[in-house]
Amino acid sequence: MTVEHDVKDLSLATGGRFRIQWAEQEMPVLRAIMERFEREKPLQGIRIAACLHVTTETANLMRTLQAAGADVVICASNPLSTQDDVAASLVAHDEIPVYAIKGEDNNTYYDHITAALDHKAHITMDDGADLVSTIHKTRRELLEHIKGGTEETTTGVIRLRAMAKDGALAFPVIAINDSNTKHLFDNRYGTGQSTIDGIVRATNILLAGRTIVVAGYGWCSRGIASRARGMGANVIVTEIDPLPALEAVMEGFRVMPMEEAASIGDIFITATGDINVLDAQHFAKMKNGAIVCNSGHFNVEINLTALREMSKGEPRLVRPFVEEYIVNGSAIYVLGEGRLINLAAAEGHPASVMDMSFANQALGAEYLIKNVASLTPNVYTIPDDIDKEIARLKLEAMGVKIDKLTTVQEEYLNQWQEGT
Repeated sequence: MTVEHDVKDLSLATGGRFRIQWAEQEMPVLRAIMERFEREKPLQGIRIAACLHVTTETANLMRTLQAAGADVVICASNPLSTQDDVAASLVAHDEIPVYAIKGEDNNTYYDHITAALDHKAHITMDDGADLVSTIHKTRRELLEHIKGGTEETTTGVIRLRAMAKDGALAFPVIAINDSNTKHLFDNRYGTGQSTIDGIVRATNILLAGRTIVVAGYGWCSRGIASRARGMGANVIVTEIDPLPALEAVMEGFRVMPMEEAASIGDIFITATGDINVLDAQHFAKMKNGAIVCNSGHFNVEINLTALREMSKGEPRLVRPFVEEYIVNGSAIYVLGEGRLINLAAAEGHPASVMDMSFANQALGAEYLIKNVASLTPNVYTIPDDIDKEIARLKLEAMGVKIDKLTTVQEEYLNQWQEGT
């Protein structure tokens, strides 16, 4: 069977399959779901278009959806996040159409989104809402086929909630990111570890004793700040919201405006979901040798246009994924073109934490199909019982047991008459 695709090199497929199998060993929850899906086929006949990071973990999600009976196609959600051997393996071994090449240019990126949308999906599966926004902007004829979508990341959920608020969202979307078994673990532990991994792989610098500035203090930034401190760094947090700023202070981090931190930091990491978090006035104050990178979904968090305008001459590639800009005689190093550093220069989140995130994706798709008749165009969170079942399966896979309420304890918690 010939499968439509646009990948770098199909000869990489064997290596990709080995790495997919390695990741699968660390994903027992998704494996349990796949085994049930193979028996029950809850997504039989459902077409799914996914715009996700094409990694070993994502490959196991695609195979799980396929086992459920779904007709799946996938494109990349970031030009630098694709693992080319994995893309090749999905085409060659699983007969899943893949449109993704690491380092693809902007035009190719959107050509691949178009190719995935041509699948006329019943369910969209996004990491950053690019499928959903493209459908609403330029491919509205596809709305007649769509039953709903799922969204993986904080940035995408922000965009979708803005669409829902404006009355622009035309179908229901499950905010996978809002599940506790996603953002409390993937965002915090996954992003924390993989961001540090990407920085170290790109630069090979020692973090101990450095001053690291983390922009934002959401769940991703919490993980980054915690891991950076664990590596011996002095961590500064910048925030615009007083509540997380106060939490950061109580956690022992220094908190200050970016304007003040700009002249102090050795390494700057953005993870806010907003634009121009690092801007011209910050670059002008940075010390010689400052390293700048981003762990938010889009590269807009660093104002690269302003940096290029300020820079003397063209940027110089001094290491893979490390570009040098000269501003006022000082070198500023940008990692991974300002894109997701954990996927640009490293392999993204470890499989064991993506196990829960992609369990949410798989069960979210199943929930959507079962309940589509009662869901209006809006952004929804996965029900609490599904969230807890994922946590239960994860604990079981880890060999961890917990207590159960006795009948008397359960009765006590469900009454109000009995006093102290």
